[in-house]
Amino acid sequence: MIETRIVVRNNGPYRIEGDNIIITDEAGRPYGLAGRTVVSLCRCGTSATKPFCDGNHNRVGFQSQCEALELPPPKPKP
Repeated sequence: MIETRIVVRNNGPYRIEGDNIIITDEAGRPYGLAGRTVVSLCRCGTSATKPFCDGNHNRVGFQSQCEALELPPPKPKP
């Protein structure tokens, strides 16, 4: 894997794939990922291991269908 990719999985987590994944908390402290090249982040809000997915979305029936779209250009800063 060369580039980092984020996949929004329907009815499931955000899946991050890449060789050098770095995830930090709000204070900038990194989570220890133990060299993983694939990590899934919770979207349903019910994971016991937030921000990571623990599969609980299946048990609670989380549903969210997402299709790729184009965002409008950012507004110029004043």
